[in-house]
Amino acid sequence: MHPYENISLFTSGLLLAIWLIGTHLLMLLKPVATRSFLTKFPRNQIAGQILLAVGLVWFWLLVAPESMGKLSALAMDLGEFNKAKWLLRILVPVALVSVVISVKDFLAVRALGVVGLMVASPLLESAFLKDPGSRLLVPIYAYALLTASMFWVGMPYLFRDAVTWATANTKRWNLLAIIGLGYGVATLVCAFAFWRAY
Repeated sequence: MHPYENISLFTSGLLLAIWLIGTHLLMLLKPVATRSFLTKFPRNQIAGQILLAVGLVWFWLLVAPESMGKLSALAMDLGEFNKAKWLLRILVPVALVSVVISVKDFLAVRALGVVGLMVASPLLESAFLKDPGSRLLVPIYAYALLTASMFWVGMPYLFRDAVTWATANTKRWNLLAIIGLGYGVATLVCAFAFWRAY
């Protein structure tokens, strides 16, 4: 079994709830600092380099050789593409260095998209074929993250536009924060009420 298959719905739900509640509480309690961070984030080169490294190292571990002991724990069966793993092991580090050197605009957003794509997989795996209908809170978030992440990688200026739209109006900002907080609280309640056995 792949390690992703061992992640329980309760664990992923709890982590997702903590993330949602924490970030959206921050939006409500520290709106000026949060808005400032999000506005500057797309052009934050250091954050972009760190996030890109995290995303690409994570991806590299999925195609790592089986002979690397614990580093091979995340290695996945790619089916028809297993024969291309050796090529991916070379291309991923080359891509990391090339992107960091050549991409100056919106690197942080693109890198966030890469990490988002990686995070979605364990979330989806934890809810796969589980009984409680409330489990859909996890895959709904995961699919929304997947969709957003693909746009962030391919059209990162949309992140900037979304931040501009969200920060332009205080009521809108607070409403978005409350919706996210509510989703996090619902996920937390479901995790403790229904997902402990899963």
